[in-house]
Amino acid sequence: MQSFRKELWFNTLTRRAFINITQQVESCIHESGIREGLVLVNAMHITASVFINDDESGLHHDFEVWLEKLVPEKPYSQYKHNGFEDNADAHLKRTIMGREVVVAISEGKLDVGPWEQIFYGEFDGMRKKRVLVKIIGQ
Repeated sequence: MQSFRKELWFNTLTRRAFINITQQVESCIHESGIREGLVLVNAMHITASVFINDDESGLHHDFEVWLEKLVPEKPYSQYKHNGFEDNADAHLKRTIMGREVVVAISEGKLDVGPWEQIFYGEFDGMRKKRVLVKIIGQ
């Protein structure tokens, strides 16, 4: 059994963003040399997410609208957490969208459905954050 670890770093220009990181994860798989196994991709910050879905701009807009209806950013005063910070909504949005994904690796490639892509979701951006890619297999 082999193991590979790499960190991907992101610094978005906006508070919220969805970034397709599928190619970066595939590059990690290639770099690892692992042909059969599993890849874990997880956000290492409590206000960011990693999830799988379709890479379609209308859907990304729908995520943004849906999340903002469920957990609006403002008014900041609606959240007890926002005594010293203004990011309570980002913590809650991360919980909804998830922390990580685990995907099978078959024949050296991500074993995903035809439209499945891996995304980094940022909910409190404009600062440097990281995503862990951990690959195990042979």
